[in-house]
Amino acid sequence: MTSTIVTAAILAIGDELLSGRTKDKNIGHLADVLLLSGIDLKEVRIVADEQDAIVEALNALRKRYTYVFTSGGIGPTHDDITADAVSAAFGLTCEHDAEAMRLLAEMYKRREMEFTEARQRMARMPKGARHIANPVSTAPGFIVDNVYVMAGVPQVFQAMVDNILPELQKGSHLLTRSLPCPYGEGDIGTLLGAIQKAHPETSIGSYPKYDGQRFSTELVVRARDEAKLDAAANAISDMIRGLDAARAGSNPGPEA
Repeated sequence: MTSTIVTAAILAIGDELLSGRTKDKNIGHLADVLLLSGIDLKEVRIVADEQDAIVEALNALRKRYTYVFTSGGIGPTHDDITADAVSAAFGLTCEHDAEAMRLLAEMYKRREMEFTEARQRMARMPKGARHIANPVSTAPGFIVDNVYVMAGVPQVFQAMVDNILPELQKGSHLLTRSLPCPYGEGDIGTLLGAIQKAHPETSIGSYPKYDGQRFSTELVVRARDEAKLDAAANAISDMIRGLDAARAGSNPGPEA
């Protein structure tokens, strides 16, 4: 079976995220959406409102993954510099987009508000960029090559994601199986590593649990091929049975 692998990264932009003043909600939302679309989220970065940092991160990510999604930094204030940074990363001029200016001018006219210079900043984007529609507050996001630039406000971000989703290439969905394991990670780490090495086309996650008295582990196997998923899961089940047998053998019980 041939699997289509589509990858992505998220670049969240904003001093407020790094200071803790704003708690990010966009990364989790987009991760959920990408998973349902069969798109593998491979990397998440958070950078400050600094053009050099944004350019450096963007240029690294866009060459490595199928898609890069950014959030934040396209508002009306002086520190909203994402449009400038994306333009610089692609070597394009950053300009007031005519259609974005029209949309915003009409919206502010309807609301009987002045279309100020600050508000006009929300119409700036790299020359030739395509729009991402914003049904919430009108100011569009934009697309350049494989980079999708969206607002940081969660309600607006989610609406923009809904609008771009139909055009994204869909990947093969990951199959997942969870296996409860009564042993802690320290007991199974070496054995589990050997199983992962023997089944390289699967991903095996280990998630420790503690009930107040003893440790256990939830083991999660992921693969795009059901036969490979079954093989790895069966190997883990064999491992657990082997540990059970070893524990029973070391504790023969009271003498007759």
